[in-house]
Amino acid sequence: MFGFGTTNSLTMDKPHPDSLLDSGVQGVIGKPLDRIDGPLKVSGTATYAAEYQFDDMAYGVLVGTKISAGKVVSIDVDAVKSIPGVLDVVTDFDQFIRVSAQGGATDAPTQGVKDIAFFGQIVAIVLAESFEVARDAAARLPIVYDEAEGQYDFAAHRDETRTPPDDAAPAHFKQGDVDTAMADAAVTVDSTYVTPSQNSAAMEPHASTAVWEEDGSLTLYGAYQMPTSDAQQLAKSLGLSEKKVRIVARYIGGGFGSKLGIAPESVAAAIAAKQLGRPVKAVMSRPQVFEATVRRSNTEQRVRLAANAEGKLTAIGHETLASNQSTEDYFEPAGIGTHLLYGGENRLITHELVDVNLVLSGSMRAPGEAVGMLALEGAMDELAEKLDMDPIELRKRNDPRIDPEKDVPYSSRNLTRALDEGAVRFGWDKRQKAGTRREGEWLIGMGVASAVRGNMMMDSSAKVEIHPDGTATVSSAMTDIGTGSYTILAQIASEILGIPVENITMSLGDTNDPPAAGSGGSWGAASSGTAVYLACEMLRGKIAKAMGVDEDGLTLKDGKAIGDNRSTPIGELVGKGLEATGHIKPGKQEKETSQAGFGAHFAEVAVNVITGETRVRRMLGSFAAGRVLNAKTARSQCLGGMTFGIGTALTEDLIHDTRTGKLVNHDLGEYHVPANADVPQMDVHFVDERDIHANPIHAKGIGELGISGAGAAVANAVYNATGIRVREFPITLDKLLDQLPAV
Repeated sequence: MFGFGTTNSLTMDKPHPDSLLDSGVQGVIGKPLDRIDGPLKVSGTATYAAEYQFDDMAYGVLVGTKISAGKVVSIDVDAVKSIPGVLDVVTDFDQFIRVSAQGGATDAPTQGVKDIAFFGQIVAIVLAESFEVARDAAARLPIVYDEAEGQYDFAAHRDETRTPPDDAAPAHFKQGDVDTAMADAAVTVDSTYVTPSQNSAAMEPHASTAVWEEDGSLTLYGAYQMPTSDAQQLAKSLGLSEKKVRIVARYIGGGFGSKLGIAPESVAAAIAAKQLGRPVKAVMSRPQVFEATVRRSNTEQRVRLAANAEGKLTAIGHETLASNQSTEDYFEPAGIGTHLLYGGENRLITHELVDVNLVLSGSMRAPGEAVGMLALEGAMDELAEKLDMDPIELRKRNDPRIDPEKDVPYSSRNLTRALDEGAVRFGWDKRQKAGTRREGEWLIGMGVASAVRGNMMMDSSAKVEIHPDGTATVSSAMTDIGTGSYTILAQIASEILGIPVENITMSLGDTNDPPAAGSGGSWGAASSGTAVYLACEMLRGKIAKAMGVDEDGLTLKDGKAIGDNRSTPIGELVGKGLEATGHIKPGKQEKETSQAGFGAHFAEVAVNVITGETRVRRMLGSFAAGRVLNAKTARSQCLGGMTFGIGTALTEDLIHDTRTGKLVNHDLGEYHVPANADVPQMDVHFVDERDIHANPIHAKGIGELGISGAGAAVANAVYNATGIRVREFPITLDKLLDQLPAV
């Protein structure tokens, strides 16, 4: 099918109750194995996009605009060409990309940079023999603008909205009559929550090293999460055949969605390398990453809840305003988790866009849930207070067994178990009424929030080869963005083939290998992992045939094939080598079941009555996301998500000047992500679960489940500590001080 040997394809049209991972013969699935790429990273020998070196390589520094709306009139390239070491200044007003591409798209992103849509829009790249010379010349490059009036103040234009087309979630959804249900309800909540723009703030900046081959093809060594679709975006941006573009992304220093699609530096480096006739490396500065890639949109969310006297929801309304550029249709799907989480026959979930001249809005870790759950779970906490009901009990009373919108069963759903088991481990029974627990000058509170993240299966493939020496190679265009893909995929192959993990070589992040969906949307391990599973399933059959035994009677363990009272080294059964390609794609199960991971976050905070400072003292996350493939990497993903939640609740705020559109805090010095002192001891608990409807490995994504609801648990804990409900994030001390009790 793909030209990579025999292919074992599966469309997820039916459940798979039996899994080859169930036997546990090799004993590696679920174990907390160390990441096999760890030693390379800590020793500095894992090569990232900005670290590739080529003979005769030139260094490119990008130049962004100094206005936020208008046109570029001229760029005086001759003014800096005379600087010693400068090689060229490349501008291409038509082909340079204006904005980063969205993840999964295969078309070119918006091109043409003469019209300016936001401050920092990339319009040129300066090339030099050294980075330092290129940086100096880029800073001096004269650009003449024709400035126009732009829209920079979201609040000033909040009434000028447009309805975007449906995306990952429907822009508008209506079921029943929320207004009538609100009027008839025993208890209601009608609250508006406001969240600011955020930046992914990955450790590694966006970077591309472009090399044109003799046959006219392009190899781009880039920091990209989804090489297969990114190569298609890049090819179309450059007017090339897809076969002429290769992307290599072996190691990626975090992405969190900002590297799902190609960013401006990729096309600029490629065009510059072509024009110069030399390899070109272009690395965005930290301010450029903030100014010219993507942000999570700010939102204004109105949440309405209606319930009877027993706390049973009769209506949920979740209406969101978000922002983006006028030419772009992506919207922050803040209501996406609301579709899945609670019952209630009357439902209204909408999203509207406000056009602004600010950096592109795009996917950031758990797009939708990360900020949407702040509003929904905050409103649920408000409802519990009005009902004088424990917040956990309220959530359990509204835990449906059938999807309230699609009227299909959940593939697996253990929200109540996650709440109950988490509550016991956290000591929820010690929680007191709001504003009543005090330790000296500190007010102490506990908060809880549910977690949900839709599970997605994506079209992916992987090739597995067994060599005559008994070792194996797994190759796929799948990536590892710090999530543990190298290790997890090796564990799957090891468990099924009985080959020790240390004897498996991994080749990831190269579009010369079988295509894959890449890392995004928490689908990576399940989708690419299933592709590896399918390839190994086929190889297992081939080994049984070579040994002359029935496959059901075959055991593969520690490099040996055991069956019919015989034990033979696997390498002796593969001749000159065996290979198979696994290919998985979504099917009917996505429509016949509602698939998601569920969980619960618990937080304890202390708020100082003198300073208003909030400290998170401890957190616990309880998650149900199918089979856990590696306890250590899964726990790490959850800890990272919970840390994101602390930032969402307390510190992160991407600030644009409403007069000029200029980003005020465009670096990690002033954009405040949680640091060590902000992050307490955190615990993670996994609810034992298998999802036979999701895939043959029975696993679901967990990376974004860990952030979903985490910030809401912190915010609800702040309320429990102080009795102050803050609905505008982040919860900084100025929003608490004037309401705190007297010292």
